[in-house]
Parts: sequence; C-alpha cells; structure tokens
Amino acid sequence: MSQERTGRIATARLGADGPEVGVQGLGCMGMSFAYGPTDADGARAALERALELGVTLYDTADLYGFGENERFIAPFVRAHRDEVVVATKFGVVMDPADPAKRGIRNDAAYIRRCAEGSLERLGVDVIDLYYMHRRDTRVPIEETVGTMAELVAEGKVGRLGLSEVTGDELRAAHAVHPIAAVQSEWSVFSRDVERTAVPAAKELGVAFVPYSPLGRGFLAGTFTDAARELGDDDFRRTMPRFTGENAAANAALREPLHAIAKTRGITPGQVALAWVQQRAAVHGLPVVPIPGTRRRDRVEENTAATRVELTAAELAALEPIAGRVAGGRYADLGFTSAGRE
Repeated sequence: MSQERTGRIATARLGADGPEVGVQGLGCMGMSFAYGPTDADGARAALERALELGVTLYDTADLYGFGENERFIAPFVRAHRDEVVVATKFGVVMDPADPAKRGIRNDAAYIRRCAEGSLERLGVDVIDLYYMHRRDTRVPIEETVGTMAELVAEGKVGRLGLSEVTGDELRAAHAVHPIAAVQSEWSVFSRDVERTAVPAAKELGVAFVPYSPLGRGFLAGTFTDAARELGDDDFRRTMPRFTGENAAANAALREPLHAIAKTRGITPGQVALAWVQQRAAVHGLPVVPIPGTRRRDRVEENTAATRVELTAAELAALEPIAGRVAGGRYADLGFTSAGRE
C-alpha cells in the first residue's frame, strides 16, 4: 500500500549499517522542558500519533529537565520497544540551583555515569543511539568516542552519534568507531553546518539529524518576538535572533515561506520542513529532521511535509534567507560547532 494511502512516512537509514527509521523523527524536549508549560496527556497523544504515522526515531537527552524528559517518554518507549529507536545524549552539565549556568563534560567517568542514568530512567537495556551532546575541547574527541565505543562493546549502546561537531571532529571520531548520525541545528535560517559537517557526513556515510528545523517555532509562526510573547521560563527568550530588533528583522525574512505556503495551500512550517527534507537530495546523504512538538495535530502537519517537494523556483526564493538572519542561534556560540569553525 502506498505511503499516500496509509499516511505513513518514508524511511532512511542511520549510518552505513544503522537502523532504518522514519525519514522524520520527533524531538521530545519540549514535552517537559525549555518551552514553558506543557500538557502531559497531549504530549503522550503526540507520541502515539507519531508512531502511527511512521515516526520511529524519538530524541531526548539527560539534560532535558534533569532527566525528567527521559522519564516522561519511558513508558511509551517500553510499550513499543520493538518499533522505536530511542536517542539520548550526554555532555551538557547544568546546575539545578541555576539552570542558566551550563558546562560541558566528556570525560570517561562522566560518560559512563550518564549512560547508566539514562538506561535507568528510560527503563531499557540498550540505548539505541547515544550522542555526545556537546564537545568538551579539553578532552580529545578520540578519547570521548573510545569510551562510547566501550559502551557499544558492553551491549549498553547500539549506535553512536555526535552533536554540534565540525567536519574534522567527525572524521577523527569516525576513525575510532563508526558514527551513525550527526545532530546539529539546520534550517532555512541556520546553515553553518553546510560548511564542513555536512560534506564530512556525506563522505563517511553518516546520517544527518537536523534539530530545530522549524527555527524553534519561529519559522512556523508560533511566535514573532520571544521577549514579548513567551513566558519567563521559555529559553527562546535568551536567543539573540528572537528578540528586539533582530526578531523584527528576521520576521520579515519569513515572507517567502508565507508566499509559497499560500500558493501551495500548506503552512509555512511545512515549507520550512520540506526545505530541510530536500537537503537529502541536494547534499546526497540521509537527512532525518526531528521537529519538536507536544501536539497531535502538529505531528500530523509536520509528517505531511515529508511529501511536499519544493520546485527549483521555490528553493531559489528560500536560498538567500540564512545569509540575512540577524543574531546568532545561541548567545554563546562556544557551545556549537560554528564556534570552532
């Protein structure tokens, strides 16, 4: 039966011999962390609907709510253990007394402690895809991946991933142990990964997993000025491109998405997601974006975007946007691969 008739999305493979997953995954962070109040029942319904539509990659991290996000999705993961691929991460250290204070650790003892904690909170025997969330430059990446490889050998981890790495860092890591996926921000607003990370991933046969493909909701029109429209506990208020003069300038850049959406009879968010999905054909590698949502209707909207193919003219209209965006994607780019390019 065709994908059009079943509503299920197509699939892609994570790495040369990794698992086959839906060509779009689901970012679970916002279900219990970072984006203000949430509806637990609605989030659980979103998880179930995503699976019905062929979404099989579910992304979390120990950072999200100090493990609460892993605990939240755990019952769903266990109930569908043979159908889903669960990805989690280690590496970002946050102070419970002051969540604004963050550090990075990649040392062996810390990695092992994090892995055991994630296994316990998720209630699984194996973490399907384990990411280094951020790079601690004080630790050679070969040592970090060496420790991660030991977890694979011990049967505690299935595949390895890296987040926010440069092309050279990916090559060095892959020489120690095969890397299945690289996760970094990639959207019509954020394209710095195309400089070195994407070409290296293509060269090595590594899948790319774009996070924030909807620009944290900005491209979908969820908000226009974070400082004015979002709650005090929403971390998008700390991101330079979403407040003040930057936000106003960037809101104007969304016009081509709205024009395409109006012509197509779809949403601006679907245009943004279709652009990311088509990076697979443009760059010649598997691309599995993980838009985050906690709503069933948004899951349906997002997955439908996998069947939208933008024309050459539409792609050309979107091409200049990233180069005109005002403000960085984080206040501190030291936490990103762009800060080390």
